[in-house]
Amino acid sequence: MLSIAVCDDIVLECSQLARQIRQIASQAGCEIILREFYTGRELLQSAETFDLLFLDIKMPGLDGMELARLLRRREETCLLIFVTAVCEYVFEAYDVEAFAYLVKPVTDEQLTRVITRSVEKLRKESTESLLVSAHRLIRKVPLKDIVYMEALGRLLIIHTRQDVIETYAQIGQMEKRLEGKNFFRCHKGYLVNLKFVDTYDKTQIYLETKDTILLAKRRYEDFTRALMHYLKKEGGLA
Repeated sequence: MLSIAVCDDIVLECSQLARQIRQIASQAGCEIILREFYTGRELLQSAETFDLLFLDIKMPGLDGMELARLLRRREETCLLIFVTAVCEYVFEAYDVEAFAYLVKPVTDEQLTRVITRSVEKLRKESTESLLVSAHRLIRKVPLKDIVYMEALGRLLIIHTRQDVIETYAQIGQMEKRLEGKNFFRCHKGYLVNLKFVDTYDKTQIYLETKDTILLAKRRYEDFTRALMHYLKKEGGLA
């Protein structure tokens, strides 16, 4: 079951979009829970978490772009879909890892494509995991929860959103296992999940979790290309 929120300060437009989403989900046989919010502040203060968030940008008080930034800072990983009347914010949407950017009025065909892609992405993330041996147990770690890995002698330290896991493994072998899974070897001692990159400079990467890891100068250009490729592929922006 998908948990979806729609946030738009214009009540009629919010309700209309919610109706479209419910109809498309029903036709596809997809069970959903959908909540409507009419201010960004109301959504921000909600204790609920959502898989998909359809978000208007131009709203009084807390606008949609700033709301998205605040959600990302507190590590909300929902798929953000901007639904707005203007095109001018499309590049800013990259900064908050928007999944899609739709310009009003939104057609059923556009919504169907976005919802279908969203479901496919969420299903893929929920099934992709890494099996590691830790404390004589085999542990299943979802790739979407791994922030970065750190080589420390014979140990590989796996930093996830929830905890830290120690296992005996070589970072080079782990790099090969995770090839094509949005991980990048940014330094001889670090393997980072591109999903959690916030900002970076020539020598360091600053993550959404407030951690900082090393970026080798010789890998800077390759890292930049890999990150841009990830943002275009996963963000779903033209």
